[in-house]
Amino acid sequence: MQIESHVLDKVNEWLTPTFDEHTQAAIREMMASNPKELEESFYKNLEFGTGGMRGVMGVGTNRINKYTLGKNTQGLSDYLIKSFPGEALKVAIAYDCRHNSDTLAKVVADVFSANGIHVYLFSEMRPTPELSFALKHLNCHAGIVLTASHNPPEYNGYKVYWQDGGQLVPPQDGEIIQVIEALNYADIRFEANDNLIEYIDTAIDEAFVASTLANASFNTPKEAREGLKIVYTSLHGTSIKAIPAVLTAAGYTDLNIVKEQAEPNGDFPTVKSPNPEEPEALTMALALANEIGADIVVGTDPDSDRLGVAVRNTNNELVLLNGNQTMVIMTAYLLEQWKRAGKINGKQFIGSTIVSTPMMLELAAAYDVECKVGLTGFKWIAKFIKDFPELQFIGGGEESFGFMVGDAVRDKDAVGATLLVCEIAAQAKASGSSLYQELLNLYVDHGFYKEHLISLTKKGISGLQEINQMMVDLRENPVAEINGQRVVCIEDYQTSKGRDIMNGTEFNITIPKSNVLIYYLEDGSKICARPSGTEPKIKFYFSVNAPVLSLDEIDLVEAELDQKIKNIIAAMQLH
Repeated sequence: MQIESHVLDKVNEWLTPTFDEHTQAAIREMMASNPKELEESFYKNLEFGTGGMRGVMGVGTNRINKYTLGKNTQGLSDYLIKSFPGEALKVAIAYDCRHNSDTLAKVVADVFSANGIHVYLFSEMRPTPELSFALKHLNCHAGIVLTASHNPPEYNGYKVYWQDGGQLVPPQDGEIIQVIEALNYADIRFEANDNLIEYIDTAIDEAFVASTLANASFNTPKEAREGLKIVYTSLHGTSIKAIPAVLTAAGYTDLNIVKEQAEPNGDFPTVKSPNPEEPEALTMALALANEIGADIVVGTDPDSDRLGVAVRNTNNELVLLNGNQTMVIMTAYLLEQWKRAGKINGKQFIGSTIVSTPMMLELAAAYDVECKVGLTGFKWIAKFIKDFPELQFIGGGEESFGFMVGDAVRDKDAVGATLLVCEIAAQAKASGSSLYQELLNLYVDHGFYKEHLISLTKKGISGLQEINQMMVDLRENPVAEINGQRVVCIEDYQTSKGRDIMNGTEFNITIPKSNVLIYYLEDGSKICARPSGTEPKIKFYFSVNAPVLSLDEIDLVEAELDQKIKNIIAAMQLH
């Protein structure tokens, strides 16, 4: 096959002495036997995105390897030195269970140390939220986690955190990208200064567990904790390093771990995808829970920032909660605890995202706190905490199965969230209720909000064109009515403009620009369209709601809301 000249130029650069013999040999092997793979590996540079970099491991500019990550780290080192002149710079580094995460983490540590930066490197894999905690605990200037979250086994990644413990946000991300792009591979300093690399483990673990207990436990009686039967799975990931220790320290004695999934393994051999958002990932945990009569199931993703929860419904059947439901349960509980403690005085807030349930706004209003709503991603909730130091952050989450309790960790945290959800379940069970019953009670108090997500995959160049055209059509030819309900408001986050169609007025959107469009209908329904930034997909988020006067009406109202979602999808021809 014919390989384009710009690809060959990059290949030839990687065959120079700047790159090691192993890398050069792998490239020659591809040239001889797999030119298509060669082209795929070099046809573009793997992008350093808003939070870092994620991609397939291998040699080449479009792959995760010591050179692409080394260049990132050299650029970040240069940026830190420029940003904090005269300061003794410190960074923390953690890594997950994926193939090569440990060796890549050491490469990153080497480059930082070669630039005179003190490195705190975890001696073994650790959950991502522990890195955010450690960064702040050790007063570091930045932090790195080597992880690809719940991507397939061939992936790895590089997430960058800043001084506040949150992921990079604009404008810093753009400034760092400029520094990285100006570098040559020959500029990378790989020669470690071992005197500047300090390994960390037990002391930080103990501080992290203590912090989690302080943030996410709420005086649950000893008998209640011992009376909750928990099934937990780490899905072959890093949470096994923290969650059992946290639950045991809190006093949960009936903890049943899915043994087949307890061993960290970058191949994730027992699941198609190690993502607790996918019901299939919790199959083994649900089977064990049914076998032993467990009250609650918790599963976490490989880097332990997301959690999936299953609980028993009113028919004693295990049902999976979605991310909106767990977020609402945990937020409502935190608000009630703060209220009972007399700690709400108008200077508190909760956090959510534009694609998550509007029920968060109802909860905030009911407890007289603000709900700050940002773009998708916990870095925006972390930014709220940094930007409004006069306000206390109670908790918050997003629909994609993430939650954050307090501000000790500035990223979604499945460790703290697991303890919190067990606290709520234990207290509910001890009082003759259940976690599911508490959710139903919230629907009666605040309205029944039902959410649904459709993700349409459109592969290739034609797929990308189709996705772009769908967004153009929704913008330029807005729908006036959906399922018999008038569209009353449209928010366009790409232009930062909203339009109130009922009175013909426009308003500004202060949230940063993003390719997201939201339609609001006159009955309170909400439809959000958002192309994925990392996959060939366009996602549609639906939220519908209705009042519930009593628990007796729950089943009827839920059936009506399910039908309404189906009707909206049909009306928009999203099949």
